[in-house]
Amino acid sequence: MQTKIKAFLEITMNINEENRAAAAKVYTAFKQPFLSEINGAVTKDLLIRPEDVQVLHGFTSVKSAAEYLKSEMFQNDVFVGLKDLWTTDPDVRIYEAV
Repeated sequence: MQTKIKAFLEITMNINEENRAAAAKVYTAFKQPFLSEINGAVTKDLLIRPEDVQVLHGFTSVKSAAEYLKSEMFQNDVFVGLKDLWTTDPDVRIYEAV
């Protein structure tokens, strides 16, 4: 039985093309730890688009999505690994799935 996604965390980042491989490396390094260690985590997908880079996270609840943003993994590892790659602050949004 597949776990139902009830919320999405969408992080959209403006990252110059020459830095996108480094962003993908951070994504790859933390995908499995995210899925196995973060409460309520169900999916994590990377979209590299012409205009930006987006990471879409699926969670079992809005609360779990919000808690991830406060987690040690996000604050001390993911955020630190990506912040020097941004050209502007990222757009971070949480959506309830219907």
